[in-house]
Amino acid sequence: MRSAREQQYGKEADAGEPASGREATVTAEGLPEWLDPVARVAATLKPPQLSRYLPPESGGRQSAVLILFGHGPRGPELLLMERAGTLRSHAGQPSFPGGALDPEDGDPEGPGPVRAALREAQEETGLDPSGVQVFAVLPRLYIPVSGFVVTPVLGWWRRPSPVGAVDQAETARVFTVPVADLTNPAHRVTTRHPSGHIGPAFLVQNALVWGFTAGVIDRILHYAGWEIPWDRDKAVPLDWRS
Repeated sequence: MRSAREQQYGKEADAGEPASGREATVTAEGLPEWLDPVARVAATLKPPQLSRYLPPESGGRQSAVLILFGHGPRGPELLLMERAGTLRSHAGQPSFPGGALDPEDGDPEGPGPVRAALREAQEETGLDPSGVQVFAVLPRLYIPVSGFVVTPVLGWWRRPSPVGAVDQAETARVFTVPVADLTNPAHRVTTRHPSGHIGPAFLVQNALVWGFTAGVIDRILHYAGWEIPWDRDKAVPLDWRS
């Protein structure tokens, strides 16, 4: 009998087999013990616990991002990329790999977001999706400034592969950030945008991670029990170009 922690889209596969290609397996079986807190909370999180920006009843562009956990020289880490400064939306911002669903990805209510997250991550960073085990899919969220309805897809980098900026017109760089740096209070700040938006941010790897990406990371750290108290009055102002 299939575990309650496993979903299967597409053809049949063994439990624990990583999602790859056109399949879209989602299973939390066989994860490293340190990822268990994330897998547990991912199964119960509601949209308002992740963001105050929730998708409209209709409209919006369906998209997905891959929140990929790996294990590097300094322990658990996350894969991020920096968007090219010439892009029309979110230019120059650090982000998770991801993008809009294509028709061939399939049903947005079914396998579409998982397939899109893996496909976009491969196109943007060059990673081999066969080495990624998707273990959870979070509720859809919304980015008002761009109109994207975003499904965060959580993955475990079971078999790491080389990564880098595949297309400099889209991706300026690809990098990993140790979770220890993300939880370090010295690296945590609050951003204040002229529009009035205030949110958490991280000063890591010579980058300011803010906006949607930082908000999701912040909530994962919090609900997984990894958050360390930090000074929320330590603010970094943003300008209108951000």
